[in-house]
Amino acid sequence: MGDEKDAVPRVDVGFRIFDSPIGDLLVAASDRGLVRIAFEIEDLESVILGLGMHGPVALKESDDRLNAAERQLGEYFTGSRTAFDLPLDKRLSRGFRSDVLRHLTEIPYGETESYGDVAAAVGRPRASRAVGTACATNLWPIVVPCHRVVRSDGSIGSYLAGPTAKLLLLDLERAA
Repeated sequence: MGDEKDAVPRVDVGFRIFDSPIGDLLVAASDRGLVRIAFEIEDLESVILGLGMHGPVALKESDDRLNAAERQLGEYFTGSRTAFDLPLDKRLSRGFRSDVLRHLTEIPYGETESYGDVAAAVGRPRASRAVGTACATNLWPIVVPCHRVVRSDGSIGSYLAGPTAKLLLLDLERAA
């Protein structure tokens, strides 16, 4: 039996699934902020089960902590919100990946940057592939706008929710 001071504290995570123009979205939050936003294509049941991978987690469906996230995402999809004001639980984001994600929030609404531009902006100009990996593993897509990162030739590149979803998000922002 281990010492209580060595015990990993339990994290309470609330989650909610709601409909969006790009399919169902799962939004999960802890007391520190958003833990995860996931797309329907990711198999939301697996994502929910995976929330407990990093320690003891108490999951509960729906949660008042999610109201602001759902409201702000809804406003984004209707074109009335261009930036998010939501706390993020960044316990799982460190180093280069964290630097990339922080920079993504600085890309203006309706604009794009190339993977190489992002790499240069975070001080690693030769790390455009690593930028792609950081975008692909972004825990907070849309809120941390990895969809605004495109290939250097202007083509859209990859997106976890698929190219149709990425184009929809880019078009939504361009239309504003």
